[in-house]
Amino acid sequence: MKSFRFDVPNVICGLLFIALALFFGMQSFALDLGTAFRMGPGYFPFMLACCLGLFGFILIIQSVRVEGEAIGHIAWRGMLFILPAPIFFGFTVRGLGFVPALFLTALIASFASNRMKPVTAVVLATGLTIFCYLVFSYALNLPFRVLGPWLGY
Repeated sequence: MKSFRFDVPNVICGLLFIALALFFGMQSFALDLGTAFRMGPGYFPFMLACCLGLFGFILIIQSVRVEGEAIGHIAWRGMLFILPAPIFFGFTVRGLGFVPALFLTALIASFASNRMKPVTAVVLATGLTIFCYLVFSYALNLPFRVLGPWLGY
């Protein structure tokens, strides 16, 4: 008779996902959840917490069947550029305005890849900024400052 074997990193990761899902799910109950047709401010965080919990359960189930593999190279460069990008956007969007903050955020995040060249990064950030400006300003008609007070507007 064979015994169950667990891949320890996957079990730990799955339990961490479930713990975070429970924490954020409980926090979302402090807000009005609403319904699927009339979403309250707590609806989206609650749904994200449910998805995170589901991913945790999937990881734990897969850890029973899968033999452990060595963890490969950690992408430090990706973490160094991807993680601070939305934080930078949050801190600068009111001061710089939507367009410059989004452009700089996309530029910062684009350098997470080793293969990204500066000219390609600028083109990518410009295209993403134009697309987001058209979607949020014209298609969704959201009121936001295009240029902020730090730039004299």
